[in-house]
Amino acid sequence: MDFLQDAITTIHEYRPLEAEVLRAFGASLRQRRTVLLIPCLYEEFGRPALALIRDVLAELPDLAGLVVALAAADGGEVEQARRFFEELPFPVQVLWTNGPAVGELLAGVQKEGLDVIGPPGKGWAVWQGLGVASLEAEVIGLFDADIRTFSPAYPVRMLTPLLDPSHGVAYVKAFYSRLSLEEGRLHGRATRLFVAPVLECLEQLMGRSPFLRYLQGFRYPLAGEFAFTSDLAMNLRIPCDWGLEIGLLSEVYRHVAMQRIAQVDLGLFDHKHKEVGRSPAEGLQKMCAEILASLLRGLMEHESKALPPEQVSALEVVYRRIAEDRVRQHHLDARVNGLPYDRHEEENAVKEFSALLRPGCHAFMDHPGGFRMPSWSRALAFDPGLREELRRAGCGTSHAGSRRVRPSGKAVAAVTTAGSPTKVSPRRRGGHGTPRSA
Repeated sequence: MDFLQDAITTIHEYRPLEAEVLRAFGASLRQRRTVLLIPCLYEEFGRPALALIRDVLAELPDLAGLVVALAAADGGEVEQARRFFEELPFPVQVLWTNGPAVGELLAGVQKEGLDVIGPPGKGWAVWQGLGVASLEAEVIGLFDADIRTFSPAYPVRMLTPLLDPSHGVAYVKAFYSRLSLEEGRLHGRATRLFVAPVLECLEQLMGRSPFLRYLQGFRYPLAGEFAFTSDLAMNLRIPCDWGLEIGLLSEVYRHVAMQRIAQVDLGLFDHKHKEVGRSPAEGLQKMCAEILASLLRGLMEHESKALPPEQVSALEVVYRRIAEDRVRQHHLDARVNGLPYDRHEEENAVKEFSALLRPGCHAFMDHPGGFRMPSWSRALAFDPGLREELRRAGCGTSHAGSRRVRPSGKAVAAVTTAGSPTKVSPRRRGGHGTPRSA
């Protein structure tokens, strides 16, 4: 156990969660409306992890709500998902992210000029879920649906720094020990064997970099569990590929002072594990290629830096050296702790990851912009009622998802932050001069 602090405040796990801490957490939830967001594929309902998450959340009645951003094949699956959560002691909204009503709504938005049709996946689901959650919440926490070790300590520890505004925290990132439940095997290869060595390589090749040092300050930069104030959530552009976590950290860097960021230790953590893949288009190889693009994009955005072409080969060579050193270190760490560790398999993963670097850098330079969903503050400048329309279309609170005609620029007086009043001209949107019923 360590107790070290750095530029990013680190909240360590010094002792197990005790009953009085849980009671104090409930009192804090009553002071600041907090909504959890779970992006989810329907297939997760057939696995035990999601039932565990539901049962743990049932112990937190003071939550303001839960938004489940669900990708489902049909309305029957959506109804089963709603029944799955119906006993929870707080409101649950199941948002059908790929349903026909949402598709029709967002296609209309796209046609009117705002690019909101992202590729299906976690990023697009998170963007939709944040839109709905921010209608009710002051604080939003995100957890994946496949966490097999979920316990009350996870939401308590991750959300507590945000519930008292006097702490000055706007964003919390989780970190943890990725060990499989069955055999205690060390996972997290994309972080251990790719992201951490690449960050060190880029700093060696490009010199001192505040942005790279910021990313290196996170114990687990690829953790998919995080929480933020709703005003921050409203101003983040959401990546729609495997660069989601790094891309969000880049967005947080853009908007938040370091003193307002914290990371919290959740202890032992296990969820689904991804294979390395047999080609650059599969598994962790595809994931790491998209993460690399997100890293390079962040350097461009925040520091106006690009890796010179003559340095790309050096990146590959230096990466191999650093990553192989990390394999040796992880092997020793696992051996002393009595954990299984396949050093040969890890060395092969490093070999596959190193082969991604040169083509990945060249592909990024050909298309450096990437695609990110517009921030919700940007979307509401386009249409102040878009979140409500999305909730009606995705949560089944209206019979249709047809797109109302967007008001002209003169009709929209102002949109500020989440929770601020939205001013619309007396001329209502809609073909019949009246708003759609909720």
